[in-house]
Amino acid sequence: MSPILIIAVLFGLMYFLMIRPQRAKAQQQRQMLTAVAPGDEILTVGGIYGIVIELEPDEDGGDLVVEIADGIHVRVARKALALVVKPEDDDDEEDEEEVADDDAEGDPEAAAAAAAVPERVEEVNDEEETVNPGTAEPPAAPERS
Repeated sequence: MSPILIIAVLFGLMYFLMIRPQRAKAQQQRQMLTAVAPGDEILTVGGIYGIVIELEPDEDGGDLVVEIADGIHVRVARKALALVVKPEDDDDEEDEEEVADDDAEGDPEAAAAAAAVPERVEEVNDEEETVNPGTAEPPAAPERS
C-alpha cells in the first residue's frame, strides 16, 4: 500500500470517529439553545436547576432570566445552559406507587418487610439503647502523671 492511501484511510477514520460526532453534538446543542422557552426547567453547566422566566433578545446577548427559588431570579448566559430537563409525569409516579402497594398486599414477604420497618425505627429511637454505645458517655478525663 502506498503511504498516501494509508494517510487517507487514517484521515477518513478520524473523521468518522471524532469530527462527525462532535459536529452532531454541537448542532444538537445549538438546537436546544434556540428551542428553550419560558416555563422550561433547565440545568446550567454550573449545576443550578431553575425555570426559565424570560428570554432576552439575541441582540442584547440572548441571556435567560431563570427562577432558582421562589422569588429569586438570576440572569444566565444562554451558552451556560447544559440541558433542558424533561418534565416527569406525576401521574406515572402515582401509578407506580399504587402498583408497589398492591404488590405488598399480595406478597406475604413484601408485607412482612413493610411491617418490619417501623420496628427497626423503634429500636434505633429507643432511649435506653444507642447505636454507638460509646458516644452517649462523656469522655474520661486524661490521667496525669
